[in-house]
Amino acid sequence: MPAIRPALRTRPSRKGRSAFARASAVTARLVDLRAFPNNPGSLTGRYYVPEGLKGPAPLVVVLHGCTQNAAVYDQGSGWSTLADRHGFILLFPEQSRANNHLLCFNWFSANDSQRGMGEAASIRSMIGAMSKAHDIDPGRIFVTGLSAWGAMASVMLAAYPEVFAAGAIIAGVAYGCTNGVAEGFDCMGGRARSDAAVLGARVRRASPHKGPWPRVQVWQGSADTTVVPSNADAIALQWSHLHGLPPEPTRTGEADGHPRRIWEGKDGTPLIEEYRVTGMAHGIPLDPGTGEGQSGEAGAHMLDVGLSSTDRIAAFCGIAPAVAEAPARKPRAKAPRARAKRVAAPLEPANEVQA
Repeated sequence: MPAIRPALRTRPSRKGRSAFARASAVTARLVDLRAFPNNPGSLTGRYYVPEGLKGPAPLVVVLHGCTQNAAVYDQGSGWSTLADRHGFILLFPEQSRANNHLLCFNWFSANDSQRGMGEAASIRSMIGAMSKAHDIDPGRIFVTGLSAWGAMASVMLAAYPEVFAAGAIIAGVAYGCTNGVAEGFDCMGGRARSDAAVLGARVRRASPHKGPWPRVQVWQGSADTTVVPSNADAIALQWSHLHGLPPEPTRTGEADGHPRRIWEGKDGTPLIEEYRVTGMAHGIPLDPGTGEGQSGEAGAHMLDVGLSSTDRIAAFCGIAPAVAEAPARKPRAKAPRARAKRVAAPLEPANEVQA
């Protein structure tokens, strides 16, 4: 994907901060992954293990966005702080400018998006190295990514479904929607549509795995013009077909005022969950802060919309508690009418206009 250049938005969060703000200096919290046996994609890796953590522990593979690196993405998203709070290990594969001058994953390249090849194989190798070096629960390995690396999260879930229990795709695309750069732009623009059977077949061909399939969470800004919202529909359609679910969700609702759709299995477990963040452009949705349900800090591509994707991804994966919904806002009270004998002056305030 091209460099992420979200529109500068001043839409207030529920706490009154701007949705897009200058980030503070990056604090180094990650450690270099110095050796992993197979690296055909020429990636580097960094990781984080909370002090005193006892295993077997979950592992979350976190994939940064274009123009970012692991440390910047970690600080903005708040993943290592959340790991300290709830006890899990993080792995951050990192791109180099030698591979892609914008630091994007080459998700559109067949040489990097197939099982056993290129960047996908390098990430799988890093997971193996982390599992050997640390006490990691093999049944609780997860992956998440933003934009091009959200597309690579799709790749990893499709190419190595036996490795991951669940994954979260932020402003990404369905697996197999492109075979090159030109088709990649069509895919991002929503012009490479397919039906459920075709989408599901692409994942089934990506590995010898026959199921069960990973659970998937999808995040999308309704105002994203870089990766348009129809891509979220395609991802949900792809994985609902794999799970044997109908195209329509089991239930719909809202999360802090933003639309949410859920596809449940026979036992009521959410197998697919989609958040459509109203008014958000291209980036990761955040609710910055230090309380439960809050993570990260606003900055470039890190958008304070009063909804923490980091906390909700961790909750979806079962490695953090569910996020409590914010109380509904009370409607603005009407001012009383002035008592006058001749003219009743309407004093009801005009509606606010929100950008």
